[in-house]
Amino acid sequence: MNKTNLLLAVALFFALPASSQTETEVIGKNNVKLTSKLMTPEALWAMGRIGSYQASPDGKQIVYQVGYYSVKQNKSHQILYVMDADGKNQRKLTTSAKSEVSPTWIQNGNRIAFLSGGQVWSMLPDGTDRRQLTNDSEGIDDYKFSPDGKHVILIKQIPFHESIKKNPDDLPKATGRLVTDLNYRHWDEYVESIPHPFVADVTPDGIKNAVDIMEGEPYECPVKPFGGIEQLDWSADSKYIAYTSRKKSGVDYAISTDTDIYLYNIGTRETKNLCKPAGYVEPKIDPTKTMKTQAVNSTENLKNNPGYDQNPKFSPDGKYLAWTSMARNGYESDRQRLCIYNLESGEKKYVTESFDSNVDDYCWSDTKDALIYFIGVWHATENLYSINWKGEIKQLTDNWADFGSLQMMNNGKQILAERHCYTAPADLYVITPKKAKKGASAAEVKMITQENEHILSQLDKPKIQQRWAQTTDGKQLLYWIILPPNFDETKKYPTLLFCEGGPQSPVSQFWSYRWNFMIMASQGYVVVAPNRRGLPGFGQEWLEEISGDWTGQCMKDYLSAIDDAAENLPYVDKDRMGAVGASFGGFSVYYLAGHHEKRFKCFISHDGAFNLESMYTDTEEAWFSNWEYDDAFWNKDQTENAKRTYENSPHKFVDKWDTPILCIHGEKDYRINYNQGMGAFNAARLRGIPAELLIFPDENHWVLKPQNGILWQRTFFNWLDRWLK
Repeated sequence: MNKTNLLLAVALFFALPASSQTETEVIGKNNVKLTSKLMTPEALWAMGRIGSYQASPDGKQIVYQVGYYSVKQNKSHQILYVMDADGKNQRKLTTSAKSEVSPTWIQNGNRIAFLSGGQVWSMLPDGTDRRQLTNDSEGIDDYKFSPDGKHVILIKQIPFHESIKKNPDDLPKATGRLVTDLNYRHWDEYVESIPHPFVADVTPDGIKNAVDIMEGEPYECPVKPFGGIEQLDWSADSKYIAYTSRKKSGVDYAISTDTDIYLYNIGTRETKNLCKPAGYVEPKIDPTKTMKTQAVNSTENLKNNPGYDQNPKFSPDGKYLAWTSMARNGYESDRQRLCIYNLESGEKKYVTESFDSNVDDYCWSDTKDALIYFIGVWHATENLYSINWKGEIKQLTDNWADFGSLQMMNNGKQILAERHCYTAPADLYVITPKKAKKGASAAEVKMITQENEHILSQLDKPKIQQRWAQTTDGKQLLYWIILPPNFDETKKYPTLLFCEGGPQSPVSQFWSYRWNFMIMASQGYVVVAPNRRGLPGFGQEWLEEISGDWTGQCMKDYLSAIDDAAENLPYVDKDRMGAVGASFGGFSVYYLAGHHEKRFKCFISHDGAFNLESMYTDTEEAWFSNWEYDDAFWNKDQTENAKRTYENSPHKFVDKWDTPILCIHGEKDYRINYNQGMGAFNAARLRGIPAELLIFPDENHWVLKPQNGILWQRTFFNWLDRWLK
């Protein structure tokens, strides 16, 4: 599709007439009339995006949040809806131009609480009788009411000057920052405030008397950059709060993934660490080396939970606390297990040891047949499982889809979750576990929202296939094949190798608003998406083969997949192939650019690492580079893995680059700094290679603003069309 056709392929008639839109008008669900049956960037951004949701205490109603986007206004509007638990009788609650988010049921289901304008509000389930419950000058980030309704956790920002000193009061317009330690910026912000949990009283006159439960502690809760209210929970009797925190700062914070679970008594205001024994002293750590072989990850110290522990949830009977737990410090992609803590005895039990993948989310069961329901990725799909006290795991769903964000509906018999796949964004589903005839568990899965059916029904869908290929070391690799709508097996199609990021995140049935396989296929491309070495869902051994070997077997796996497709799938045009990817996928593209042996006709790298020596000191989370590279680049006693990593940095093979490349980067990306993308682009142009650089001054590791998102998609496909069509 050429540039002109791409821009004209869809005509969108928004709920707001273009001639009368103003900044104060409500952005709502778009009335979309497509002039093409193929997915386009404009159609993608017209879709509603389901956010948080919760079932009422009696299980009869569900309140949920949907985000809508206006490309013209370049912003979003978050709207609340309520519906019956079977998906019927949907009613919109939000009627103003202000976004309303994070809905929860309070007062036994008689009212709904929510956030708007940085304050906690409540309303009746029909949206009337709105009352502002907080009037906090700094604003509220999130909240969670106690089961008895007498207290509420409030997440608020507090000033933080451990790494960036406060400027003198007589220089209020000074923009400089005096940095004295690491952790001075994270993800996309300079760290001058951190979140703290406050517990407050719920009174007839509103929420009062907020007390900081971590007062005087220069630590985060929830943990940045992605932690939310799921990192805290109330006990059933409303007397205790369990919370997640990494109680470190400066260099210690930057090199560590050691978060712990703490138990706070709201009556005595005492706090207990449930992961570490009293008086625990962390072994000395060399901040320039991997923790794989350091004492902090010794067999003996692993008993003290030095890894990533988060997301605590109390059992319905109040006897136990569960959380997800990684064993080792410094390793963000360690296997995420499910830990159950006996609150009376202090005993910890890891119940998912027989599941050789991650527990990505979970909820307690209210029935005797299962202890906990959880989701985890296996063989490139994210499905639902149950587990009992014996550690016996049963798979409940077997969909080519990804489930997410589990909640037990309070009737104790059903689970509320969202589900998405390559051809459909997230909708809400109710899952009813059942027993099959031969004793195996099964489940009934019912879709209860159809948020984007008015758009999807107008679009032709791609076909999705799986294929297994043999790797160079004799193993089997699964890759997805996404075929264009109206696929004709007698034709040859330009083909894209998709390189996954992470480096240890799954190529499962995700739905993305940038790396969207449906839109790629709809533009006439076959997509080959390999589950290469280093991805979860194929066992821990497969997952861990990438650490210390970024340019070894995982790169061979990419080529095994695309070569298998080119040799065995007659519709793949081996003379029109490109490679695309973001983050580690962007690094992969930069590396393949110097090692592809003429396979590809063009490349696209988004936010990829280009110079690993520079990346080591540029990135804000030093533990990542330490674990993946083994050593700082200046260490003279480097491991063989470290030497191989630095010797095979993509920037050292620019002399072999011979293929057009598009580099994309966000200037607010502090995980992989934008100098990496600029360096790659500059090198390509100095070599005389056709190249373009799409730089976003106001975006981070992702592209979040509507008009930037449209620009990203148009640039992406214009580049591919230029070289592959």
